[in-house]
Amino acid sequence: MTRAMAVLRIAALLLVGLPVIGFTALRRFVAGKRAAGFPVWFARLVCRIIGVRLVIEGRAPARGPALIAANHLSWLDIPVLAAATPLAFVGKRDVADWPLFGVMARLHGSVFVNRERRHSTGPSHDELQERFMTGDVMVLFPEGTSSDGTGVLPFKSSFFAAAERQGVSVYPVTIAHVKLEGLPLGPRQRPLFAWYGDMAMVPHLWGVLQSGPLSVRLRFHDPLHPADFSSRKVLSQHVEELIREDLALVLAGRR
Repeated sequence: MTRAMAVLRIAALLLVGLPVIGFTALRRFVAGKRAAGFPVWFARLVCRIIGVRLVIEGRAPARGPALIAANHLSWLDIPVLAAATPLAFVGKRDVADWPLFGVMARLHGSVFVNRERRHSTGPSHDELQERFMTGDVMVLFPEGTSSDGTGVLPFKSSFFAAAERQGVSVYPVTIAHVKLEGLPLGPRQRPLFAWYGDMAMVPHLWGVLQSGPLSVRLRFHDPLHPADFSSRKVLSQHVEELIREDLALVLAGRR
């Protein structure tokens, strides 16, 4: 791909995105907080513009309450997951400041937490429970940060507290970057799309817009029920192992 392609993609994102963002913001202002959310078709259009070919396996929850627990690779996870079903995110406070995708997350009605402060997740857990009570589908990344896409980081069981209290079904989801321009994505190419460590947001976004097309495989596993597990720690470990094993099979070309 070329820099000209990246410029065209940015122009297309602005041309399509700004009217939808403006309409959604106005609707939220007029109708209140519960009017938040982008249609699934918009997220799919964003994926197409930025060169993401999405393959969805399994059945996504069509309605809530439900909790999606996924491995975390990049800011790309926002449009990729939003393209599967109507949902909202649980993310770090700084996600709200990301270019375009932070705006998408805010207007999706996301719940933001400050993970730098030990006790800051209390109010967010309360808000998450409220969202479950109103029938929302919420997404969280139990790793607490993004990885390079070659494996899964240890899950934090505290992230499952609200689902445990409300008895909400948990949908494990595996996100895998599998192909670039139709060929298997190798370890050296993964940093082109996986955003982790101290990578700067804007240069990484610019690199993605110059690359592609990228094939992303999104697999929704069967829902799990907290009541079937002795504790949320056991539930967290089960979800982590399920996603880790599935990701390993996909990257090995055996799934």
